[in-house]
Amino acid sequence: MRCAIAGLVLMCAAYASAQRLVVKIVNRQDNETDYTYVVPGNFSSQSNSNVNCYGSDANVNCNGTTTTSGLSMPAQQVSYHVRGATFTLQLPDGRAVVVNCESKFKERMAGPRGNHRSCRIPLVDEINADFHGDNAKLEWVVSIDGKKFQSETYRVLGILGKPKVAQ
Repeated sequence: MRCAIAGLVLMCAAYASAQRLVVKIVNRQDNETDYTYVVPGNFSSQSNSNVNCYGSDANVNCNGTTTTSGLSMPAQQVSYHVRGATFTLQLPDGRAVVVNCESKFKERMAGPRGNHRSCRIPLVDEINADFHGDNAKLEWVVSIDGKKFQSETYRVLGILGKPKVAQ
């Protein structure tokens, strides 16, 4: 009984250490033969404006300011030779995670080459990701009412640092 309780506590602790985030796919590549994956350069910016206007019946006076800030990440060569689907996922804090999924084993009595299925690939760019160890379970909506999801587990190849702030 004590062993069962200890095992349950360990399983709960393992699941609690997983992180679920909304991420954006900023690059994707898919090929059934080996290739070298290159993380592309990426730039995003945000502008905030503030305008104040004062006036009377015959005269209007306006002044305003705009502040723009951006994030810039140069292209980076990933040293992995991969096969299958590879994505660069942008985390909410600006870091990038490179994930890969090779075809999965599926018994069909078709011999070694025919016993595989391709990885599920999201068609949308904004998805959910559950990170647990070196795996990322990607999940995305596949129905109009938003109730049906599809998912696939990808392997984390690397985590790239936060991009530099450009002003």
